[in-house]
Parts: sequence; C-alpha cells; structure tokens
Amino acid sequence: MKLTLDNLRINNRFASLPEDYFSRVQPTPLPSPKLLHFNTDAAALIDLDPAQAQRSEFAEIFSGSRPLPGADPVAMLYAGHQFGSWVSQLGDGRAILLAQVRNAKGESWDMQLKGAGPTPYSRGSDGRAVLRSTVREYLCSEAMHGLGIPTTRALSIVTSPQLVRRETMETTAVVCRMAPSHVRFGSFEVFYYREQYEKLKPLADHVIAEHFPQHVGDYVGWLTEVIERTARLMAQWQCVGFCHGVMNTDNMSILGLTLDYGPFGFLDAFDAGHICNHTDEGGRYAYDKQPSIGHWNVSRLLQATLPLLNEDTEKAVPIAQGILDCFGPAYANAVTAGWRAKIGLREAQDKDPELINALLNLMHRGKSDFTRTFRNLSLLRTDTDEPAAGVRDEISDIAAFDAWVVDYRARLRSEQSNDADRAIRMNAVNPKYVLRNHLAQRAIEAAQTGNASEIETLMTLLRRPYDEHPQFEAYAAEPPPEARHIEVSCSS
Repeated sequence: MKLTLDNLRINNRFASLPEDYFSRVQPTPLPSPKLLHFNTDAAALIDLDPAQAQRSEFAEIFSGSRPLPGADPVAMLYAGHQFGSWVSQLGDGRAILLAQVRNAKGESWDMQLKGAGPTPYSRGSDGRAVLRSTVREYLCSEAMHGLGIPTTRALSIVTSPQLVRRETMETTAVVCRMAPSHVRFGSFEVFYYREQYEKLKPLADHVIAEHFPQHVGDYVGWLTEVIERTARLMAQWQCVGFCHGVMNTDNMSILGLTLDYGPFGFLDAFDAGHICNHTDEGGRYAYDKQPSIGHWNVSRLLQATLPLLNEDTEKAVPIAQGILDCFGPAYANAVTAGWRAKIGLREAQDKDPELINALLNLMHRGKSDFTRTFRNLSLLRTDTDEPAAGVRDEISDIAAFDAWVVDYRARLRSEQSNDADRAIRMNAVNPKYVLRNHLAQRAIEAAQTGNASEIETLMTLLRRPYDEHPQFEAYAAEPPPEARHIEVSCSS
C-alpha cells in the first residue's frame, strides 16, 4: 500500500525517551523551497507514494517550512572525539530528527532534515547546509548503498535562493536523510564524560530493543556486535577505495552504518596515504589509517559503556578488552575475503595476502587508478601466457606487473579457475562506476542552475555500479587532468 504525506506510519520512539537525550526544536522555514531531486528508492522504504513529491507541500515539509503531520522534531545530543581530541558539547547543530516512520514490514526509519536551521547545539552557527555539500551527501549515500555498503540513505534535496557564508557566499539546501537510527558513539560518550552513568542504560536499552532485539539484557553481546559491524565496515571501505575524511567518534554509527558525508572521496590514482580532507593537515584520517582509527573509535565507545559492563571499573575493563579484541579478527577476516574476491580467488591459500599486497604495492608506486585497475583485472586470461590486456594500461611498472601476473596466473590455475566465471564474479565486486569528485562537482555545478539532470544520471549509474552502462562509458574514465586536484574540506 502506497501512503501519502498525511498517513505515514509515524513512530516517534526516540522522541519518547526523556529529554536528557535531545532537545525539542522546530525547523526554521527555508525561503522559497523548491524540490530539486526525489529518490523513489528511498521513498519505497517508508511506503511513500512517489506521486507525493509532486505536491507543493512536499518541498515545504522536507525543507522544514511546514510541519509533517504527527511529527515530533528533536535535535539529538551527543559529544565526541574530533581529530583525537575530546569535545564535550556537540549534538545536531544543523540536523533535526523530524520523525520516525515505520513501514509495512515493521522497519523504522529516521527522517532527518540536514540544514533545517539552528538548534540548541549549533554553537552560534546558522544551522544551514549549502547546496554543494547537500548534493555530495545525497549522491554518496546512494552510491554506498549501490555498492552494498551499510549507509544512511537520502530521500530528497530541497533548494532555496537563501545565501549563507562559507568560504564564499553559497545557496542553501536541505537533504532529508534516512537511517534506522542516527545514534552515534558520541551519544554514549557525552554521558560518560559528564559522569551521568545512569543515563547510559536507558539509551542502550532503547537501541538494543529497536535494533538488536537478540541482545536484550546482554550488553556484552550487543557491544560485540557493534564492534564487529564497525570492523566489517572498515574492511568494505578499504576494498572500494572509500575515504571518509572525518572519522570522529560523533560520526560513527552505533549500527555500523556509513554516517555523515562531509569531506569524503573515492580513490582515483591509488595512494595508500591519500588524505581526502584538506582540513586534516596531520593525515589522521588517511585511507591507510582508517582501520586503526576504526579500532581506536570503538575503544572510545567501550570506555563510555564501561558502567554498563560492571559497576566496578576494575572488573569492567577486562570485559571491555575482551570485546575490543574481537575487532582485529573481524576486520582481518572481512578485508582478506574482500581482497580475495576482488582478484577472483574462490579458495583461501596461505600466500594470498602476499599476492594481494604485491599488487597493491605496484598500484601505489605507479599511482594506478584504483577502480579501473581492479575492474580491468577481470579481463586477464589464464588460458594464455600473453600479456594481460586492459589492466596493463593502468600500470606504470610493466616489468614488475608482468612478473606479478605470472604468479597470479599460477595461483588461478591452482584452483582451476574458469576465466568466464571468474570475470562475472570479479565484476560483481569491482564496481565500474564510483562517485569520483569530478563527477560530483559536475552535478553540483548543474544543480546550482536548477538543473538536476547530472544528479539523475549519476543516480542511475550509482544504483547499479557493477553494470556496464555502455552509453555512460565516459563516467568510468579517469578524471581529466584539470579535475584531479579537487579539494574537499569540513564544509564540503
């Protein structure tokens, strides 16, 4: 059954918690709101009839200019470690949890407006989002979903002629992002550091009841699953060349979702130490540091939840350490399986990590295009010793690569690999299309004129990034020279 804006199944479970965890706040109306783009796939998650996007009320509701019937808007409280330093007061400074909606399957979805005006946590800022960052988040959340990586989603972009100052004067926009929950590691940290330990249990019990019912009354089992989900997420990021850019603990989802798309990027030329956020001068969140930062972040969550594990800290610490010890194996298993799949190996053999690392080192030294190299590797054949067509064009040290191919072919032949079957399997895990920065920038520039055609094209590709889409071949190319140094920052 398709629903209208007037009869969505509103389910404000988070807003029913005590006001220790949020502040009630109304969105600030956005002048002259206009719908720029609507995501029918996301609408299906809440059983919303896509025709509702044509109503004038839609842009008003999802810009914060008109109430959603039954909604109880709140701004969520949290704190966190930002670039390794504790910041005691954060919270939703430009995001408002408009409502929670339950679909016919019983799934609950947060409807959160990002850019809907100031909240008690805005710290003097205007609470607005600019069109540039809104388009990037909208596209990337759907790109990650298309890649099969846990992520928030996005329903719509609403624009306005209103201007705000960032590096320059920019137009504002509001994205409606969706997730089963927007609770973060920092949602627990804030109460631990305030020594308000009694507030940890109601929040944990809410999260467990809503999202981990198998762990009701079992904080060890719950935290173990959170830590393992986070470890697997780090592995998935690494295997598609995704760089988050701001892996602060307040940007880490308690559900193991990719959360808060500010400065991010997919690797073009492979540099293991790539820093996608030019604000990150020390490279804390470089590509190759993401797994260790993920480990550090979950250790902060475990510290914040020590009172749930035992009232006696000395007894709680070894329990937390035992949970933390699960991260390493979960990450190692997931990332090794991911790399094996990317190079088409069905079986696990002891020397596989050496083979994988040798390829990555070759790519790093020659700054090979990350996405194209893995995609084109599926063209290599084992029924010949001829040079590897296609993928060879992505490599600078041909002699070293040809030597690696000898070992790779031998490894494939050891498991009687069939070239056609292997190509199908590899192309199912190595995307042809990712949201490269220059593609996002092209969509932003078009959107600034009110043209959503590039957003629509990218949504088509990013929903099915493993397909060929021959009419869009240019979108799989390396970025042109003039677009290889696009910089993004925390305002992106």
